[in-house]
Amino acid sequence: MSVPKKFYADIRKELDSCTNPLFLYDDDPDGFCSFLLLYRYIQEGKGMVVKTSPTLGELFVRKVEEYGPDKLFILDKPLVDERFFEKMHTPTVWIDHHGLQETRGIRYFNPRRYHALDQCTTSICYHAVQREEDLWIAGVGAISDWTFPDFMKEVQAKYPKLISKRVKKPETALFTTRLGELARIFSFLLKGSIKDVYSCAKIITRIKDPEEILQQTSSRGRFIHKRFERLYRPYQELLDMAEKEDTKDRLLVFTYTADRHSLTNDLANEMIYKHPKKFVIIGREKSGEVKMSLRCPWTDIPPALEQALKGVNGYGGGHAHACGACVEKEDFPRFVENLRTGLKKRQG
Repeated sequence: MSVPKKFYADIRKELDSCTNPLFLYDDDPDGFCSFLLLYRYIQEGKGMVVKTSPTLGELFVRKVEEYGPDKLFILDKPLVDERFFEKMHTPTVWIDHHGLQETRGIRYFNPRRYHALDQCTTSICYHAVQREEDLWIAGVGAISDWTFPDFMKEVQAKYPKLISKRVKKPETALFTTRLGELARIFSFLLKGSIKDVYSCAKIITRIKDPEEILQQTSSRGRFIHKRFERLYRPYQELLDMAEKEDTKDRLLVFTYTADRHSLTNDLANEMIYKHPKKFVIIGREKSGEVKMSLRCPWTDIPPALEQALKGVNGYGGGHAHACGACVEKEDFPRFVENLRTGLKKRQG
């Protein structure tokens, strides 16, 4: 079943019927690009990144009230605490592509209602606003979420230097094209302090052409690229270290200690691209916990993750082939062993 045109038209009506919206978006390129698409369409309001957790909690109620919007848009957040909605009095629109949630008193847009499982939030927002000048932003958000939407042919036709027509898979686009380079730039710009993130976000809302960033043809583009380079250096060092962990074991496990930036998602994506036959676990040790990104293209991760968490202090969840998890540091070895044992049983 395809998503009806009214689905997208109703999102556009929600945008057209407000003058001072607030956009709360997830701290990944899909969430960020979704915000950019909607903001650049309406040219009003403010964006606020949600970096705390996958769940939007009641802590943000006060932040919304302080801004005083006439409408709230929640973008790419898989979970929202019920207490958030109970205390929120601002008209709310929630646009997401993760598992369906029970909602009351808000406008909820999720293509899974129509059994469309291959749409990221960026794709939803692009179909809603249809601004051709922002097609490159839609392409960045889509491939960053490992999707290859129907409008990618338009991206390839309009921006052949960013992505050629020969590219057919999101992972190929992400790691071999200049469009993928933009996706990495956006991902790293979302790291660091909230102040830095907002400074970069404000600049990108004014970028007219992707070459401003890639070729640094404007002062805005040079600022963005310089900050990316500064953040990317430590990532490259960790990536080189992770490559040395590659063994004959089906599990590729790499942990690191970092106080400032989380790089697990970026590392996991690149490692699974380079090692598609592995089950990749990238963990960041901080405050007595190991926060992980898990990737595997050849088995469903959630059932394996559920088994691995038995007898372990931790939690986790996500998509079929990409999940996040967090366990206490002392339980991490047991978690890995549980996962290894469970995979062996599932493979017979």
